[in-house]
Amino acid sequence: MIKRFTLCLTFCLLVLFPGWATQILVAMDNTQKDHLKAYGVAYWVLQNQQTAEWLLNYRGGSFAFPHTPATENELRVRGVTYEVISDAQYQQILAQIAAPDTNMDVIKLEKAPRIAIYSPKIKQPWDDAVTLVLTYAEIPYDLLFDEEVLDQKLLKYDWLHLHHEDFTGQYGKSGRWQRTQEWFRAQQQESEALAKKYNFAKVTQMKLAVVKNIKAFVAGGGFMFAMCSATDTYDIALAANGVDVVDALYDGDGVDPQAQQKLDFSKTFAFKDFTVFSSPYEGEFSSIDNQRRERDIYQDNDFFSLFTFSAKWDPIPTMLTQNHEKTIKGFMGQTTAFKKQYIKSDVIIMGETKAANEVRYMHGTVAKGTWTFYGGHDPEDYQHSPGEEPTDLALHPNSPGYRLILNNILFPAAKKKKPKT
Repeated sequence: MIKRFTLCLTFCLLVLFPGWATQILVAMDNTQKDHLKAYGVAYWVLQNQQTAEWLLNYRGGSFAFPHTPATENELRVRGVTYEVISDAQYQQILAQIAAPDTNMDVIKLEKAPRIAIYSPKIKQPWDDAVTLVLTYAEIPYDLLFDEEVLDQKLLKYDWLHLHHEDFTGQYGKSGRWQRTQEWFRAQQQESEALAKKYNFAKVTQMKLAVVKNIKAFVAGGGFMFAMCSATDTYDIALAANGVDVVDALYDGDGVDPQAQQKLDFSKTFAFKDFTVFSSPYEGEFSSIDNQRRERDIYQDNDFFSLFTFSAKWDPIPTMLTQNHEKTIKGFMGQTTAFKKQYIKSDVIIMGETKAANEVRYMHGTVAKGTWTFYGGHDPEDYQHSPGEEPTDLALHPNSPGYRLILNNILFPAAKKKKPKT
């Protein structure tokens, strides 16, 4: 009886004095102690069927939640900076955001996306930035690989990340220098066994089937995020569409002498008019990647700039570029940066290095779904080499480069607004 009276009294006070109601504001500007874990709390709020709002361009892309003791405790435990403000104060913030002369907007986050990471079952001598940041932010995910994709298990998920992967079936072209390594032999054996299980004559044919299943996932409304070599090799596989672009070193037979002429760029997500490099001794897959010798950019001057989009008119790229920094440290990978001349005209460029005429971060749509490509391997390790220890994100809790990954994680949770441009 006393409990019921207390609840009724609380409700009446909130109705009569709305300024007493409280909100939690998680600022994402430079006052935030741990930007990366803040995304994890936002995901946790959605997991617990609570509401969340993403305040685009307000203090670095802040989050707001109705105050509950459980949410406040979660923020404390994870070491995330937050403020408890009155509902009246929050309404003032919303009014500021809604003003027509401000480049801000509010996006409601509705449901925690189901996340899948495309990654081989065997241990490889490098780490994946997305897996690292999801683990650090305490955002749950499932691992799947070729077998699960071929078995249509991808349909259970909303969001897919493509691991540092070679979809052309050349094992990252590592055979030229890693053929004797145990991890390389294990990867080759695993892929060949799977190809045989699914009645493919070659691994390249199996990888093409995987690529097509992923494309169907995106076209049906899925969200795909790829980094490093999973970006260009994905499009190379789509353009080749079964044409042999792989040397005998990797698939047992020669390259089609007319392979370049047979590429179909209408099938790709992002790239056009590129040249495939079929030599097994050439570390690059194609002309897409801006190589070090071409860039004349090194660690001390490697930066890229994020575009500023209209939050009220273009909410999707605005969400994907939320950050407390607009200039991001560059980082290398097997695929580091995309030459601008090979990017299709309908692609949304979100981050570029103008001096090198290269794109580092971009986004596009395929039917009902979307994709995002992000060049490089690890935003906090400039040149991550095989066998190195994984990046300790506790040392980089405010990483602007890693924030771009996490923007993509929350993006599928947003209640979509139709773009006005």
